[in-house]
Amino acid sequence: MDSSIWVLETFYRKRDLIIIGAGFTGLWTAISVKEKFPVKSVLVVERSSVPIGASTRNAGFTCFGSLTEIIADSQKMGWEKTLELVKMRLQGLKKIQDCFTPDEIDFELCGGYEILNNDSPLAKIDKVNCQLKPVTGLEKTFSLNQKKLKEFGFGNSEYLIENPCEGSLHSGKLLQKLLEKCHGLGVEFLFGTEVSKISEDEDHVLIKTENFEISAENLIIATNAFTKNLVEDLDLFPARGQILLTEPIENLKIKGTFHYDEGFYYFRNLGNRILLGGARNLDFETEETSTLETTDFLQNHLDNLIRTVVLPGQKFEVTHRWS
Repeated sequence: MDSSIWVLETFYRKRDLIIIGAGFTGLWTAISVKEKFPVKSVLVVERSSVPIGASTRNAGFTCFGSLTEIIADSQKMGWEKTLELVKMRLQGLKKIQDCFTPDEIDFELCGGYEILNNDSPLAKIDKVNCQLKPVTGLEKTFSLNQKKLKEFGFGNSEYLIENPCEGSLHSGKLLQKLLEKCHGLGVEFLFGTEVSKISEDEDHVLIKTENFEISAENLIIATNAFTKNLVEDLDLFPARGQILLTEPIENLKIKGTFHYDEGFYYFRNLGNRILLGGARNLDFETEETSTLETTDFLQNHLDNLIRTVVLPGQKFEVTHRWS
């Protein structure tokens, strides 16, 4: 279909920067560029009517990192890089809180917890806290809290590690506020527009869709593991996560964000409901996909975990499942 001159010189005109993907990364990037270079033209292109990737399908954690995760990172890449990573996470959490009020995005610094069933990480907790103190400013970033383990009523759980740096938020509301901020800064959008091909030369980059093409001085691809669909030779593979949500549970005692089995399971309270996700480690091959659907195999494992660990002996119904 041929475009009119009016469309070609407005919606499809050349931009200084095109960003593919209107999730958290794409929107924060657009905001950052416009704040630093207000006169630059920035266009965000999103394939769906609303963002449909991990930004709108996650568990709503504002992650700091669990004890076992930080131990594993330090063993894998050394303490210097691990502390840089932790520092960036804290800066990101601070930026969210500086930009938006808690009520706007349902942000709550509720504290994060990790359930352990062996004591080997406990032997390293003092060293981890010592390493983290210059970054967090806390004497004990991680601490053992057996009292809360009993209060929460978890099953098949030996130890509970608490940290005060993690929280939760409403991912949809955060995206809405980011979109509002983008519009206020003059960022432009094309929703419902899937990029089929990218080409470039020394002077510009060109994105092609089914019906039109747009050129730009610069291009940023912010599409998570979906990037593999646009740049095939990338050494990048998707890793799907599956989630379920219960109905409201009367007198729910659980409050906070929780990690279990080295972080392969994660859950939190969403008001008086429980949101639980994970179990990818039980079927890595199947979950290495960008297909947004659930499987009976992993959903059954999530059902079992919520019955035996999170809400043992309690009656509940699952109302939503997604990936």
